[in-house]
Amino acid sequence: MSDPCPTSRDAAPPVALAPAAIARTLERHPRPLGGDTARNVGPAIFSLSGSVINNLGGATQQRVVGRKPDWLRARMPGGQAYLALKDLIDEHGLHTVCQEASCPNMGECWSRGSATIMILGDTCTRSCGFCNVKTGKPGPVDLDEPRRVADVLAKVSLKHVVITSVDRDDLPDGGAAIWAETIQRVHESCPGMSVEVLTGDFKGIERDIETVCRSRPEIISHNMETVLRMHPAVRPQAKYQRSLDVLRQFKASGLVTKTGFMAGIGERDDEVLELIADIQGTTAVDVLTVGQYLQPTRNHLPIDRWVTPDQFASYKRSALAAGFRVCESGPLVRSSYRADEQAALLAARPGAQ
Repeated sequence: MSDPCPTSRDAAPPVALAPAAIARTLERHPRPLGGDTARNVGPAIFSLSGSVINNLGGATQQRVVGRKPDWLRARMPGGQAYLALKDLIDEHGLHTVCQEASCPNMGECWSRGSATIMILGDTCTRSCGFCNVKTGKPGPVDLDEPRRVADVLAKVSLKHVVITSVDRDDLPDGGAAIWAETIQRVHESCPGMSVEVLTGDFKGIERDIETVCRSRPEIISHNMETVLRMHPAVRPQAKYQRSLDVLRQFKASGLVTKTGFMAGIGERDDEVLELIADIQGTTAVDVLTVGQYLQPTRNHLPIDRWVTPDQFASYKRSALAAGFRVCESGPLVRSSYRADEQAALLAARPGAQ
């Protein structure tokens, strides 16, 4: 990976972090982010050597990528609608990926009455190098969660809801049964609400994937996240081809399908075009989202570059030319950003399912 950004050693004196700040990070991420590289068999195809900073035996240091550009300005959370939705979620003991993953659009989306519910707990069994969701050993499955999710959604005026989850590789079915029950209960309790789901890969086990597909969400999604070369560093417990296979099975089930990836984490523009071609050429996915990678903490993979709005617009043109029906591409775009508008657009277009 290119290393155009100076380190704090080169640009400024080391930055010492307060013990409380370090403790909070370690509590959320008890394992080194990026996973155990020893699990990858074969020659190394991606190196972070140029990005390593020695934080042993002295003050904690960090990479400096400079001030965020003007186009990366997110709305601060607040307002009556935001507070009402937050109170409802907190009251029923639910989790949202908006909070757990520190989404920059939380203020905008929650103020519009839109949120992404996260099921199966708040602790993920995987340790992706970009993700701010807590990683570790999850607690027992809450079998009452599908009912509570449906009850909460029945109390809000939404036309479209997005549901996602942590990865639960500790469960025999990866959580597929809870997924299916949640979708079914939401359909029963909220007949006028369309349901979009963003799932993991269920280790590629087709019967578990089919369990979720049989519940017939209106949109089903699984994110590729990054280009082929970067998978070992970005998604050490996932596989590029396996994710393509999951999307292919989604599409074969007759559902509207969706995927997304990040830019600015070390990929090249030519690799982005290859990824777009791989997704569309092998899976015929309907919707694509592309957004800027933002480093959640100093324990996560560093930002390689700020991708300009013009480049995001170029990605969108390439995606639509490749055959995607809808593409959201911009610095602050995330998987569920304006998902309600995407669902309405797909329903209005000929060929919508």
